[in-house]
Amino acid sequence: MSTLCRTCLTNWEEPLPASVKRCPECRSPRLISHPELNQLTIAHMDCDAFYAAVEKRDNPALKDIPVIVAYDSPRSVVSTCCYIARMYGVRSAMPLFKAKKLCPDGIIITPRMSVYSEVSKEIHAFFQQLTPAIEPLSLDEAFLDLTGTEKLHHRSAAQSMAKLARDIRQSIGITVSIGLSYNKSLAKLASDLDKPHGYSVIGRKEALEFLSPRPVSDIWGVGKALARKLTSDGITSIGQLQHKEQADLVARYGVMGTRLYEFARGLDSRKVKAERKVKSISNETTFETDIADFPYLRDRLWRLSEKVSERLKASQKAGKTITLKLKTADFKTITRSQTLDHPTQLAETLYQHSVQMLNKIEDQNLKFRLIGVGISQFGSVEDADIPDLLDTKSGKTRNIENAIDAVRAKFGSQSIGKGRGLKKSDQ
Repeated sequence: MSTLCRTCLTNWEEPLPASVKRCPECRSPRLISHPELNQLTIAHMDCDAFYAAVEKRDNPALKDIPVIVAYDSPRSVVSTCCYIARMYGVRSAMPLFKAKKLCPDGIIITPRMSVYSEVSKEIHAFFQQLTPAIEPLSLDEAFLDLTGTEKLHHRSAAQSMAKLARDIRQSIGITVSIGLSYNKSLAKLASDLDKPHGYSVIGRKEALEFLSPRPVSDIWGVGKALARKLTSDGITSIGQLQHKEQADLVARYGVMGTRLYEFARGLDSRKVKAERKVKSISNETTFETDIADFPYLRDRLWRLSEKVSERLKASQKAGKTITLKLKTADFKTITRSQTLDHPTQLAETLYQHSVQMLNKIEDQNLKFRLIGVGISQFGSVEDADIPDLLDTKSGKTRNIENAIDAVRAKFGSQSIGKGRGLKKSDQ
């Protein structure tokens, strides 16, 4: 049994007496013990309520106040919320109106994607000090493979991850949770076991027993639809999958059957992909009631286009293929795409092309429960939004948007905007 102090990083290979509840070196209670602690090298790091944590860091007056990060409009959903707000039942992706009812004293803060992106870059710099094998999943989470780094750092992978969490808290001012295991799926599962500021370990010897009572939805890739199908087949726990033959699972669930079989047994051969690249950026919203009001849908497209544009600019990306996504009342997905001659970052360009695609669907008498805008086929930022000499409006559009961005950077995202962003349907 190995024991690690997460505060001073002291590591004991021999078991400490059961009566020892604090670190003998620094008196910290933040001890973690596990028989395989110093043998595991695949980690998943997840920031705790990332957007809300950054807002509280930047405004200490919010420390003890429930914070909800969301665009404050009637049909918005919660981007994230702090742990105080979660005590009221607020959750990510919850409709904002519902969050307000559960937590009427919550403070609604508009997302600042450019700020979150900069903080993410700071965190990534700490990753680079540990290993080149980094696979980002989003701004606030990533896999790290620390295999072979022990000699370089003179620390076990477990110690290095504890140091990472400590350094991020001290230098950046937010907390993270760590999951450590022998593969990606279990490391990701472990990072969610002890939030916030947690550190959990899942070893080889305990994997089957640990997984057995857990719900099938804990398997990476099992969404709501597959979970419902499994439930209808009488399978609700991972332990039930452990008693199924692979051939039977594949026959019933297709290629996902292999994943169900392997992940239920703690098997996952996927490597940490150090060169994982973002292929698209998108934003979408789901309505509480089905919508057939196309003027309202066009209003929503502007908000979504602004969000995608903000993320493009924050990540220094520009794309050529704009995609409109719609989901009908009967859950049928409709997508339409247009590819530009040159890459773009502009919200206005995203909006105009997505509206053109939406207008072509207007006469089909459909109701929609979701609308989204995305962009892909990334190109050089230097080639983005080059003014067309034959279209005098193109350069003016870019200059106006750059001016709006400059004002927002100085005075906040709500300080200025285009008139279509103030439609009554969004009030």
